Amino acid sequence: MNGIVINLTHSVDDVDRASVAIVVAGASVASSQKTTVFLSSEGTRLAARGVAETLHEEGFAPMSELVASYVEAGGTFLVCSPCAKKRGIGADDLIEGASIVGGATLVALLADGASSLSF
Repeated sequence: MNGIVINLTHSVDDVDRASVAIVVAGASVASSQKTTVFLSSEGTRLAARGVAETLHEEGFAPMSELVASYVEAGGTFLVCSPCAKKRGIGADDLIEGASIVGGATLVALLADGASSLSF
């Protein structure tokens, strides 16, 4: 598989960091790289419908636009299962392009040769 996995641990708690991660993810998928954003810890909130619409860091496009462009270009979000459960986020709450997974899914991507970045 190879490709790029971006681990994002922030969202509403650090919009600047989350924006940078999604911009990098967008650039990766636009460069024809298979790109996955793994949302863990507070990053999981970004996968909940309606959250991206509330986030906009100065100097960046609104988060809702960044996320929509990333998904439309073929990027996907994997959401840490225990992190989502802790925050009351279920499968029915997710945005398009997101799915809740266990840690083994992330491990499989990395074992298959994906490069990893963390924000």
